[in-house]
Amino acid sequence: MAVIPAKDAAGTVAAVVEGLRAVRHDIQVIVVDDGSSDATGDRARDAGARVLRHEVNRGKGAALQAGFDAAVEAGADVVLALDADGQHPPSAAPGLLTAVERTDVVVGSRNADRRGMPWLRRVTNDVTSWWVSRLAGQRIEDSQSGYRAIRADVIRRVRPASTRFEYESEFLVAAARAGFRIGSAPIPTLYNAPGSHINPLRDTMRFIRFVWRHLWS
Repeated sequence: MAVIPAKDAAGTVAAVVEGLRAVRHDIQVIVVDDGSSDATGDRARDAGARVLRHEVNRGKGAALQAGFDAAVEAGADVVLALDADGQHPPSAAPGLLTAVERTDVVVGSRNADRRGMPWLRRVTNDVTSWWVSRLAGQRIEDSQSGYRAIRADVIRRVRPASTRFEYESEFLVAAARAGFRIGSAPIPTLYNAPGSHINPLRDTMRFIRFVWRHLWS
């Protein structure tokens, strides 16, 4: 089963859903429409996804948690998470799902080929991955990648308090501290996809608070 958090992604979400269903005909897709002001939910539903709707924007973390809970409740053994903006190619999904058979969480890593990655994003990814790895006690190649495969047992035990973008970092740290193994699998990333909803200043400050909170816990 796949979970896609989406906000104002009417132009891209259908292609992501259709792409997943093309590479894995048996996959069920849940799109969490996180307070979109466009036709994101309609486009996802028309593409074959089950749509959950937040009437107001609650944040990427809250959308992921809602989707994870729905997937586990529906009986999923493994949940695939990816973004709605087209930066995570559905064609990479089988590789993540195969890799998670040997571990508990697999994070899609963009480190194998970073040509085309903006230099500031390279630096940001390296710094945040170093901090998340330190807090987790495991090496995590690309902690900011939202393309992941996660076993249901992990989702049942790990419930981050964060509701925004730092949720994904907190999830990895909490999973590692709970004794789960975190691996990686190479993925390409399409940097010409539409822009991110990340606010550089605000979300950087949230990450710093997250690190400070967990450094001493």
